[in-house]
Amino acid sequence: MSCSRRNFVSGMGAGALILMTGKPAQSLAQTLTINEVRYGMLHDEKLCIGCTACMDACREVNNVPEGVSRLEIIRGEPQGEFPDVTYEFYRHSCQHCSNAPCVHVCPTGASFIDEATGIVDVHPDLCVGCQYCIAVCPYRVRFIHPKTKAADKCNFCRDTNLAKGRLPACVEACPTKALTFGDLDDPNSEISRQIREKQVYQTKVELGTKPNLYHVPAKAGEIRR
Repeated sequence: MSCSRRNFVSGMGAGALILMTGKPAQSLAQTLTINEVRYGMLHDEKLCIGCTACMDACREVNNVPEGVSRLEIIRGEPQGEFPDVTYEFYRHSCQHCSNAPCVHVCPTGASFIDEATGIVDVHPDLCVGCQYCIAVCPYRVRFIHPKTKAADKCNFCRDTNLAKGRLPACVEACPTKALTFGDLDDPNSEISRQIREKQVYQTKVELGTKPNLYHVPAKAGEIRR
């Protein structure tokens, strides 16, 4: 019976998750809301001005070294003609997928989904730096932390601001209120209300990752994948 390296690692990741949670990896996503909390974020591209205050706040609060980033605001091509030129801005960060490939392939259980919040995070002390999670992430948002040598990414400030009962640093710093953070499983939360009332999109949903990062498109009637 042959077994490719990818299949072997996937099996190792599933085994590690069973040891840690007592549940097969395939059913893990169905058990994330035991406390009826599933955190997500909404980026309103109509309100974003590309000031990058969110990036600076993230770096400061989470001690992110220069050269790597948990969050990027990507500026699109200029629209219109000078002097009436506008830009579109896109948030590039972890999607906190409910069906996260990075969790399934991790051979040590370092990549995990917090059952209380649905946040995808990393145990740096368990990470061996194999980079399988980086390779499998379809959103290309993970990196190796230059100091800890472990995989790192946005974790909604889970061990900093969120642990203190505050909003993620990027949300607090946004001057135009382009970011909304909250419980997607609470129909009365502000993020749930906005998702119902505004046109929104998620990226690469066809992959079955079930991303929990939503976007309001910069242009009305625009649909993105």
